[in-house]
Amino acid sequence: MLRRILIAASLAVSLAASPAFAANPEVELDTSAGVIKIELFPDATPKTVENFLAYVKAKHYDGTQFHRVIPGFMIQGGGYDASFWQKPTRPPIGIESQQSVKAGLSNVPGTVAMARTGDPNSATSQFFINVADNKRLDFHSPDPQGWGYTVFGKVVAGMDVVDRIAKSKTGPAGPFRSDVPVERVFIKSARIVTPSH
Repeated sequence: MLRRILIAASLAVSLAASPAFAANPEVELDTSAGVIKIELFPDATPKTVENFLAYVKAKHYDGTQFHRVIPGFMIQGGGYDASFWQKPTRPPIGIESQQSVKAGLSNVPGTVAMARTGDPNSATSQFFINVADNKRLDFHSPDPQGWGYTVFGKVVAGMDVVDRIAKSKTGPAGPFRSDVPVERVFIKSARIVTPSH
């Protein structure tokens, strides 16, 4: 009996000592419309997640606005402050859209992707949250028309907030001719939180 107890105790100790699988990092965006929580996928898109987290840690997103909102498509933010001043950014990162698709990630409702210019390797701080099935934005081929946009996370709480922002009345403001919410939506703070699952 004592031997069985000792075996069970040593087994418990060895199990406790074995490394647990690390949960994916999560970021909470406290916005003027409510809280949005995002789970990130570093295994699929390591450079993109590292880049996003660096901006979060530097408090880059605090005080920025969702400056481009298109109902039935997406909401975009992370670059402009209240005065439409574009905040300084880190160097752009290489696109990881091909590997995000290989990992099963797609531009579908609730997923988060990096915004960029016509250059596929130009993503810096701006990101967008899909509110529709935008699979056409996925990687299809390694050419200007096919690179798509890197999906690196998904909304795990607050999708109702995202949908509410997406339904905002929009118009021209700052340097933009359209798509800016008439009632501005700000990211008050962005912070890394303990994963909830």
